[in-house]
Amino acid sequence: MLINNYLKLLFIMTPFFVLSSFITMTSHMSEREKKSTSLKVTVAVLVSCLSMFFFGKYIFELFGITLDAFRIGAGSILFLSAVSLVNGSRKVSSNDYENDIAVVPLAIPITVGPGVIGVLMVMGAEPRNALQLLEFLVALVGAALTIGVLLLSSGWLQKFISQQSLSVMQKITGLFVSAIAAQIIFTGAKGFFAGG
Repeated sequence: MLINNYLKLLFIMTPFFVLSSFITMTSHMSEREKKSTSLKVTVAVLVSCLSMFFFGKYIFELFGITLDAFRIGAGSILFLSAVSLVNGSRKVSSNDYENDIAVVPLAIPITVGPGVIGVLMVMGAEPRNALQLLEFLVALVGAALTIGVLLLSSGWLQKFISQQSLSVMQKITGLFVSAIAAQIIFTGAKGFFAGG
């Protein structure tokens, strides 16, 4: 279950898209600035993910949204994100943002986009015992730290991974993410119709 959650969370964060965006947007920076930026991204991703996971259920209560309805909505957004990855149409330029790029756009919305937020809110609202909660939190922290390690290693990885290889990996990630999105939508639809 721990490995399952870790891999699922890692893929929905689209690590190869994050890596290619980071390489492009930090090309003008020194190695020290790149390391500082990658650490800031990691912390921002952790904070935003934990916030969505723990406080998402209160948003459901506030707006009177059922978990199954949100599953369908979050899964749909995640699926659209996966399609843009497969098509290669998901691109972000550093010229679109000013000042520090670590929190916006690298952490949000590149790593923690609407699809990730939706999935975390759904997962946070699902009932869990203490052990399951601990396993999920370890998986979430592990996924965020993996993104951080990837970004810290970007300079080294650039020597071995071409832009074309990154593009191929983005498309493969998109396929996995689309399958996760479909599963979320089907679970939501099944629960919605069963409840109705």
